Amino acid sequence: MTYLDHNATTPIRPEVVDAMLPWLRDGYGNPSSVYALGQSARAAVENARERVAALVGARDSSEIVFTSGGSESDVLAIAGGAWQAHDESKGKRRKVVTSCIEHDAVRLLSSQLRRRGFEVAQAGCGSDGVVLASELAGRVDDAAAVVSLMHANNETGVLQPVTQAAAAARARGALSHTDAVQSLGKLAVDVKALGVDLLSLSGHKINAPKGVGALFVRRGVRLSPIVTGHQEKNRRGGTENVASIVALGLACELAARELSEASARALALRKRLEAGVLLIRGSRLNGHPENRLPTTAHFSFEGIDGHHLVVALDLEGVCISSGPACSSGASTPSHVLAAMGVGPKLAVGSIRVSVGWGTSDADVDRFLATLPSAVERLREIEGVAQGSHAARRAA
Repeated sequence: MTYLDHNATTPIRPEVVDAMLPWLRDGYGNPSSVYALGQSARAAVENARERVAALVGARDSSEIVFTSGGSESDVLAIAGGAWQAHDESKGKRRKVVTSCIEHDAVRLLSSQLRRRGFEVAQAGCGSDGVVLASELAGRVDDAAAVVSLMHANNETGVLQPVTQAAAAARARGALSHTDAVQSLGKLAVDVKALGVDLLSLSGHKINAPKGVGALFVRRGVRLSPIVTGHQEKNRRGGTENVASIVALGLACELAARELSEASARALALRKRLEAGVLLIRGSRLNGHPENRLPTTAHFSFEGIDGHHLVVALDLEGVCISSGPACSSGASTPSHVLAAMGVGPKLAVGSIRVSVGWGTSDADVDRFLATLPSAVERLREIEGVAQGSHAARRAA
């Protein structure tokens, strides 16, 4: 199998699995228990917290809150921040500012906040997939509670103007948040340099297990909890998932140690992959050509359905993802490509290819050897289907 969908999830590294096993077998104590078995688990959790804090540049490990993943971290940051600001301001702060290209965790939460009386303002993006920083800043006013802008788009990999968004929030007394789920471990992420109050991350995007993540919460920032309880300094209730938290901590340490080399390696693979794909007639690269994650490339092809291409490549043992979201068997353009102004027909013919830990030159070679014939076969099949449909309509 050739796996080129690291933006969707990543394989767990063997050393990360090994680190988990003692806490699944013998280290089953509750970290809140006062006896030795519990305190051993507590020490493991705190050690992992320090490793996560180091990767994101937090001043202190107490600024890290463990969650079930990136989506929960987004909700805790945005909803928890908005509710807290609303209550502290006695209802004056009831606005969330975000962008039109956010992950569904943020988009769907925005819809819920609207139904609960919050105003949600969204900034647009250019054809290169970069959110318009001036437009976003213009939507931040004294009613804003939280300004949230993702660090790197999960579809195109395009990097976003987070520092400008954070500065606009700070100028109006609002909290700033960024979803760094896709960028963490792929390029340097530093909360001080970004200027954010809140930053989300996820374990399964950096070779740790699914079901664990974290939220950086700058010292002094208060959030209304989404999951109530006394754990995580009253910020997120529920007994800590010790084995997975240990795994996340080690994955963060490995990512920090290998960042420079891994990023350069990924960029070389991505550039070679892009050069090969763009030799195919009717192909195009979506998003800013340079201002992107080193791991991610997003393409559109004329005359095909991207979902069908994913299936065709899967039959050849190659794993990628489709640009469009598919529902009930019908492909529809993604909201990201629509915001970028990509036409519906071209948007439907899109795929995302993402490299990561474990990706080899041979993987790229196999993909490039398989892709052109798969695209041409689909064009022939879909061309025949369209011709048959036109003939039926004419009759």
